[in-house]
Amino acid sequence: MHQALYRKYRPAVFTDVSGQEHITSILKYEALHNSVSHAYLFAGSRGTGKTTCAKILAKVVNCLNPINGNPCNECENCRSIDNGTATDVIEMDAATNTGVDYIRDLRDSVVYTPAMLKKRVYIIDEAHMLSDSAFNALLKTIEEPPEHVLYIFATTEPHKIPATIISRCQRFDFRRITMSDLASRLMYIAEKEGIEITNDGAQLIAKTAQGGMRDAISLMELCAGSHKLIDDKLVNNILGTSSYDKICKVAQNIKKGNYGELFGVINDIVVSSKDILVFFADLTAFYRDMMVQISCKNADYLDLVSQEKEMLKETASLFDMPTLLYHSRLLDEAYNNMLRNPTNKRLCAEMTLMKMCDPKLSASNDAILSRLSSLEDKVTLMSRGVVPANEQSGKKEDANTTPEPKMPAFTEKEEEPRSEREHSLENWGEVIAKVGEFDHAVESFLKNCECVYSSKDNKYYIISGNKLMATMLGSEKNKKYIFDSMICCDVEVSSPSQIEVILKTIKAEKSDLDDFI
Repeated sequence: MHQALYRKYRPAVFTDVSGQEHITSILKYEALHNSVSHAYLFAGSRGTGKTTCAKILAKVVNCLNPINGNPCNECENCRSIDNGTATDVIEMDAATNTGVDYIRDLRDSVVYTPAMLKKRVYIIDEAHMLSDSAFNALLKTIEEPPEHVLYIFATTEPHKIPATIISRCQRFDFRRITMSDLASRLMYIAEKEGIEITNDGAQLIAKTAQGGMRDAISLMELCAGSHKLIDDKLVNNILGTSSYDKICKVAQNIKKGNYGELFGVINDIVVSSKDILVFFADLTAFYRDMMVQISCKNADYLDLVSQEKEMLKETASLFDMPTLLYHSRLLDEAYNNMLRNPTNKRLCAEMTLMKMCDPKLSASNDAILSRLSSLEDKVTLMSRGVVPANEQSGKKEDANTTPEPKMPAFTEKEEEPRSEREHSLENWGEVIAKVGEFDHAVESFLKNCECVYSSKDNKYYIISGNKLMATMLGSEKNKKYIFDSMICCDVEVSSPSQIEVILKTIKAEKSDLDDFI
């Protein structure tokens, strides 16, 4: 009869448990010195070794010939526990036995001495599923149990366990197993089972398992069913995940606004019957890697091989942090929407990718910040005399690429004493408030600007001390907003050409526009 690999290779002693040395070392010491507690709480994510350690502990406290804190696995007691025939080791699934009546029966049975073993061990899995009444029924017997009774609670959600129970237990928190430990264990099992697997394939399976040994072994067994060499391509094909270079190209096409390529990716996923949710999860994880790369450049937080790190570094250099945050928010919202309404996954995915390509398609704060960040970068380049690549003369743009908006021009001068021919616009505040009816962002920029009228050339000069503000206000659209607002506020202005935006540098308390004209 076939036995699943994760069961066949379940550790039989504490020494074989991977990635939980901070727990197994203590349990071995307590078993060796006969100082085992009466109740334990094992907390951690799935597949990290909670139930495995509970069974090893049940064996070692009943073992007839323990070896350095580990069970011998050869005596009659150890073999009966391994075979599941030991009536004194009771495994209970709290997910299906949540009621207080079951716990009362358990509580009443603890007074009886073990039938064969030295201790009666109760292993309660998914303990957080027990009802409040059930927990209350356990309180007294957990606090003062008979000497022959040992309780072991295992849970993936320790925050749901009442504090009165936790305080009566010795708690151990199981960590997610590192990718290197998972990959090493997979290579060991593959060698024992005659499974051909590459290091890249083991690394990718370990990464997909997200710290769970059981999941990693089960995924490898699934891939082994193809009877082929398990490499990264086979793993991606069987598990429906996307290769790292493919995700990199998707992010690069998002930056370029290459809609054709992006629609092609979604179409390939649909045609191949893969899950778009898995693709979006992979893309979200890649954006997380890019944010780590940009913010701290610490490879310790990235579970990647050297080749993937180079691809990540190259792609992350194309983005800024506001854009990454904006895209991550869109991906998260789309993922949740597809979970709620799976019938429209394709439409939701395509619309999300379009919004990621062009922030102007969204009016959210994150989209505005992304656009402002992009403008700041362009202004910085232009101030240094560098023309963005897609704005250089004579260069053709990709037909599928959305052209970048041309940057408005503004005059930059130092501020000098103001002459008698210039005066500030008295109802400038009214004009700003009126502009707010057209665009709140422009209104907020104008609040930090001054408007001066010059009789020398019959022009209104909007003076800003911020390069980004001057850039925004210098666009034809925003100058039209200001012009229309001036007309509504009875300012004598005949056309938008009478309005000019000036970037100033402070030199004196008063200003002069003679040098500007």
